[in-house]
Amino acid sequence: MPFTSKTKTLVEQEIGGMFVELRELHSDSEEYALILDRITKLHKLKADEQPPRVSPDTLVMVGANLLGIVMILSHERLNIITTKATSLVLKPR
Repeated sequence: MPFTSKTKTLVEQEIGGMFVELRELHSDSEEYALILDRITKLHKLKADEQPPRVSPDTLVMVGANLLGIVMILSHERLNIITTKATSLVLKPR
C-alpha cells in the first residue's frame, strides 16, 4: 500500500527480537516453544491492531455515486445552453 508507514511498531520490533533469539535456540528446547508461543500471541495482537480494510462493495458504490454526480453536472452544463437557445427562437404570432 502506498500510504503505509515504514517505521516499525513496538510489536513488530518485539517480534523481530524474538526471531533473533529463536535462531540461537534448538527446536527441541522448552525456550524455543515458549518464544514461538509468544510470537504467535504477538502476531494476533498485531492483526487486531490493524484497521479494517474497505470492502470492494463500498468502493463500487462510491465510484457509482461519483459517476452519477459527474453525469448530472455535465447534463446541467449542456442543458443551460439549450434552454437559452430556445428562448431566442421566434415564437409564432
